[in-house]
Amino acid sequence: MSGHHHGPAQHAGGRHRWRLAVAFGMVAAFFVVELVTALTSGSLALLTDAGHMAADVVALGAALVATRMATRPDRTGERTYGSYRAEVFASGIAVLVMLGVSAYVVIEAIGRIGAEAEVASGTMLVVGVIGLAVNVASLVLLRSGSKESLNVKGAYLEVMADALGSVAVIVAAILVAATGAAWWDTVVALGIGAFVAVRAVMLGREVVRVLAQHAPQDVSAGEVAASLAAVPGVADVHDLHVWTLTSGMDVATAHLVTTDDAEAQAVLASARAVLTERHGLAHATLQVEAARTRECHEADW
Repeated sequence: MSGHHHGPAQHAGGRHRWRLAVAFGMVAAFFVVELVTALTSGSLALLTDAGHMAADVVALGAALVATRMATRPDRTGERTYGSYRAEVFASGIAVLVMLGVSAYVVIEAIGRIGAEAEVASGTMLVVGVIGLAVNVASLVLLRSGSKESLNVKGAYLEVMADALGSVAVIVAAILVAATGAAWWDTVVALGIGAFVAVRAVMLGREVVRVLAQHAPQDVSAGEVAASLAAVPGVADVHDLHVWTLTSGMDVATAHLVTTDDAEAQAVLASARAVLTERHGLAHATLQVEAARTRECHEADW
């Protein structure tokens, strides 16, 4: 006998799609302004921040597409888990873009060694302030969703890093204006690139964890097994698997061996309650086997 439990929660990314859309519009518009200004002002820090802003545009755009795909019903009958993993792949794209921006900054900075550069510090300062305002507004929009969705979290981290990038641009503009030394622009650009790379690695680890089907960070497979084993009527638990399908959707499967006097439906009900209330698992598939008639063979993986 098997039982299924579906959590009531709506897909986490889909609930915050409108926030992503508004943030995407603001960031995309400012990216065009910053890129043009960076090219005309000669600022590497500004160009680096524009490159990071481009990563924001890709991350937010991919997040929008992914949330649409994730909430789209499957009419083929082949995607039995739906398209929820789309948001995880979108987060992976954001990671690659962020790493690409960091690599570009290093290459460009090396190319400027020994070269004289003229930087329009006043233009840098104005664009940096506007960029900071746009990023802060986007952060306010995305903050709540970042706690529920890996996809929204990826976009949130992108915008947060870019907000710090805007602060760095402002600092670089002030230093260049005060000292007349254009190399401050390059130094700040390298700092922005390093920060972006670190954030990319951190998000990338989360993406790999989901794609590798590791147990969720806040769920211990051992504790889940112990909780199920403690359910009245359960003699043994085996073939337990716990993983994350997408943000806010943790999945579990398990075989429960019951005692001879246990009632299967009661065991299923108690086990489902334990998984939902104690471990927050959104979906669980449980198979109940009576000890006296046990025919199931444990998987070797």
